[in-house]
Amino acid sequence: MKKKKENKILEFKNNLNIANTVPTVKLKIVLIAVFLLLILLLIRIAFLQFIDGKTLKQKAYSQLSYTQTISAKRGSIYDSTGTVLATSYKADNVIIVPSKVSNDKKQLVASALGNIFGLDYNQVLDVLNSSESKITLVKNASKDKVDELEKWIKDNEITYGAIYTEETTARYYPYSNLASNVIGFCGTDSQGLSGIEYSWDSLLTGTSGKSVSSKDASQSQIPNTEETYIPAENGYDLTLTIDVNIQSIVEKYLKQSVEENDCNRGGTAIVMDPSTGDILAMASYPDYDLNSPFTPNTYISENWDRLTSSEKSNLLQKMWNNKCITDTYEPGSVFKTITAAVALEENIVKVDVPNQFYCSGVEVVADRNIKCWRTNPHGSQSLRDAYNNSCNPAFMQLGKMVGSTLLYKYYDAFGFFEKTGISLSGESSGIFFDLDDVGPVQLATMSFGQRFTITPLQMISSISAIVNNGVLMQPRIVKSIKNTDTGEITSISTTEIRQVVSKETSETIKSMMQSEVEVGTGKKGLVAGYTVGGKTGTSEPSQSNTEEGFVASFVGIGPVENTKLVILVCLYDPQGKSHQGGQIAAPVVSNIFSEVLPYLGISSNADKSTEKNTTSDNNLY
Repeated sequence: MKKKKENKILEFKNNLNIANTVPTVKLKIVLIAVFLLLILLLIRIAFLQFIDGKTLKQKAYSQLSYTQTISAKRGSIYDSTGTVLATSYKADNVIIVPSKVSNDKKQLVASALGNIFGLDYNQVLDVLNSSESKITLVKNASKDKVDELEKWIKDNEITYGAIYTEETTARYYPYSNLASNVIGFCGTDSQGLSGIEYSWDSLLTGTSGKSVSSKDASQSQIPNTEETYIPAENGYDLTLTIDVNIQSIVEKYLKQSVEENDCNRGGTAIVMDPSTGDILAMASYPDYDLNSPFTPNTYISENWDRLTSSEKSNLLQKMWNNKCITDTYEPGSVFKTITAAVALEENIVKVDVPNQFYCSGVEVVADRNIKCWRTNPHGSQSLRDAYNNSCNPAFMQLGKMVGSTLLYKYYDAFGFFEKTGISLSGESSGIFFDLDDVGPVQLATMSFGQRFTITPLQMISSISAIVNNGVLMQPRIVKSIKNTDTGEITSISTTEIRQVVSKETSETIKSMMQSEVEVGTGKKGLVAGYTVGGKTGTSEPSQSNTEEGFVASFVGIGPVENTKLVILVCLYDPQGKSHQGGQIAAPVVSNIFSEVLPYLGISSNADKSTEKNTTSDNNLY
């Protein structure tokens, strides 16, 4: 029997590693994680695009854009003859961007900048380590130093924009000390800090412009990009009423007198055209160098290094002050001209009536003895005599006749209770007793110019009003303004304030002033060949301010017939041979007149006589 064939079933063993197969759960987790990351990425992109996009765009532009400031040129200052008194020239500021200077080059940069510009190495290093976006390291650098810097930057492959220069302007004063207290000066940023430079800063400064362009990382211009250019508007030029030649003459004689008479508190001088109010010269001495205004002059430099910063600052401020307008003083007998003008205008006295006043050498006022300046009494006098003799008792008697109420009415009319309005900063006004507080003693002392204070400018303005047919003019120091971009010139007109006294009173006072110089206390104010007038003044300090010392002054007018000039000179605390205005101030005015009158083309009496004789001879032929 045959055996049945058996069917064999082959069995395959599965050798696959089940453990390496990714379970479905884990796969899902991975997919979800990727999905979430994509969502977060999209959210971030959206945030950058729609929320932070504007800021990022600005940052991108700031990295690509290059802005260059175009400095406006500060306007120049001229005298009345067209001579430059202050001008500007192109210079460069050196600017550092600390973030662009790599750490490995900071010491190198600090050393180089220190050597080139004479700066302290550690201070420059502090700047380089600063968190500021940019810092101006050097202002008004000279061209040779800038050229040296640029060469060094190129040779040392310093990152572009880490150190760069920006064009600016620097101020220069050709005459250094001349009219320094009037002109004033600018800081290193070309901003006016004193004088005309400060008072007229808004017009002189102008407006800076700028240029904005797009540049790549190598600082090359990016093609097809817009460039914005805003031109600078230059500052206006100013023309002053001051004449540089007259100013030089005035300063020469003022300095000479202050030094010869050892005036502890210096001196002031003003020359005014009474018909216009124009200031032809205004000087304070000691002065200072406008090109180096923070360097103390010889009058304040003693023990300078031992002073505190506050003390130095106070002394510098005094050095810069224009004492003609900032400081008040007791005018003394020059003010008798005002008292006389009031009395004449009100017909209280006549000028040449004998025996109107009597001087015994002392005047008794409210049980107080107030002495005359002269020990030998003047005796009986007319008003002209009292004026020529500068007699205090006579003017105390005159003041009593006029009365305080009427005097104050005219003080107000002359402008003593307010600033003159001259276009200079820091002007002061007169300091008087309240009218209700004026008793017999105050009335007496006011009548001859003591125990109140006014500025030299107020004093000369009032005298100018009297000799200008009684018309008070506002002092003018700036004559015209020029738009340097268009060439347009704007003239500043003269300003008539008010009629204070009549023309008749004006003529009478001028006659008295002429007599005072010819036969009175002002003989040293005479000027050869010219008819001039004047009034001496000597004021003593009050008991509470004895350290201020005497003030010797003299006011002069010339010529008397058709007055073109009024000159006031004040010398403060003289320690020399005399403290009398007629002795030390009158000669200064005389010397100024002797040079300025011919300079202005005003003929002397000798010239007129020659012209007359020549005309007569011609008639013979």
